[in-house]
Amino acid sequence: MSNQKRREVLRTKNIVGELGEYYAVDFYVNNSRLPNLSIAPPGVQNVDALSRNGEMYSIKAVTSRNGTTGSFWDPDSINKNEKKFQYLLIVILDDAYSLDMILELTWEDFFEHKKYNKRMNNFNISLTKKLISSVKIVYEKEHAVTVE
Repeated sequence: MSNQKRREVLRTKNIVGELGEYYAVDFYVNNSRLPNLSIAPPGVQNVDALSRNGEMYSIKAVTSRNGTTGSFWDPDSINKNEKKFQYLLIVILDDAYSLDMILELTWEDFFEHKKYNKRMNNFNISLTKKLISSVKIVYEKEHAVTVE
């Protein structure tokens, strides 16, 4: 068994998604100003973590600041504005799969920025400068300034 499996960093073969969930929950647990999150039970659609207060969090990970998240299923109920979660955390990984940024969107932010994928019959979120500037940035890696 790999070290990541033993430490429960990786539970499936979706490495990017698993790393995103791990980084998000770990960051929230270790920051006293944020809710304490725990991984949701398997099989709960669109919900990956729960706060101690029962708030539901969806977590999506991407590998660049201009990527597109994975899918949000059950488009009919989403179109009816039936809340699937209270918060969406978008975890952006850098080229080395380290934590680059965590964005926190409310359900209302998600609803405003969601894009329908007709072919897959689901929704996703495209990361754009407009999106990033309009939502809460929970974490952003310090970028080194290069002096020439």
